Amino acid sequence: MKFGAAAASVRALALGVLAFGAATTVLAAEMHGNVFGDPFLGVTAGIKDCPLQQPSTFTEEQMRTEAHSRAERGTRCFQSGQCRLPSSYDYDKEIVPRVKKAILNDGRYADTSIWVEGQRRWVWLKGCVRTRADAAAVEKLVREIDDVERVINELAVTPR
Repeated sequence: MKFGAAAASVRALALGVLAFGAATTVLAAEMHGNVFGDPFLGVTAGIKDCPLQQPSTFTEEQMRTEAHSRAERGTRCFQSGQCRLPSSYDYDKEIVPRVKKAILNDGRYADTSIWVEGQRRWVWLKGCVRTRADAAAVEKLVREIDDVERVINELAVTPR
């Protein structure tokens, strides 16, 4: 009788281990956080019903592919003479805080909710503005910042 109970316990434990293994495999295939450490900052918070923005996420497979692509894109900039730093990604930790400072110092964007993300001298503008003119103006402002190569404007218009 004891062997039966012990065998049932071992089976239950084995099933639990298998279930845990399957769950971790599924989680590994799901999205991961900001694995490359791309700078991502909230800048303004004037629109309360603007959805919270998140940095880019990657699956395990996307991370492997992206790591290879990042190595190529990052060094190509330096090799072509377009970057003074060894990788275009080396600029991002300086650019994103300057973008935040420029938006805040401008003074026109208190009634917006803007997040910025940087990757390889590209700046993503995410969040909400009140008008299309605000979206265009903040994009123009950011485009003029030193070392910014491109601006991807993903700002949504959220009228009052």
